[in-house]
Amino acid sequence: MWLSEQTFRTVVESTPLVSIDLVIRNREGRILLGRRLNRPAQGFWFVPGGRIQKNEPLDEAFQRITKYELGQVFTRRQARLMGIYEHFYRDSVFGKEEEMPDTHYVVLGYSMFLPDDFNLVPPAIQHSDYRWWRRDEMTSSPEVHEYTQAYVK
Repeated sequence: MWLSEQTFRTVVESTPLVSIDLVIRNREGRILLGRRLNRPAQGFWFVPGGRIQKNEPLDEAFQRITKYELGQVFTRRQARLMGIYEHFYRDSVFGKEEEMPDTHYVVLGYSMFLPDDFNLVPPAIQHSDYRWWRRDEMTSSPEVHEYTQAYVK
């Protein structure tokens, strides 16, 4: 269920959002990151992922998020739960001014592999580009968000 902007703002102001993040590796062990277009974490390289909607079972959320972020449906059985994480941001989709709400996510982190012949097309709404990163590049680059770095440290 998608919410109106005003209802969603009230939710962001009042409660954590629950989401799924995808730590996707290829055969060489590189990790897929997208450069974020939206707040929070705008401008940073970040793992693909998305929010879970109200009354959406986890399996359906995973399939929807992988289809939207990767262009193909994958199931949770094709991934491994890495853990549960918390992300705190000073800004939100509504902006960064002092009167705007901050954002708190509770994140289910999943790890999975993509086949070598997979054709990646980033969704234009979330990411300007996708790139495969080596682990050492990720953990040392100031362009990679600290929450994404934490997945591989």
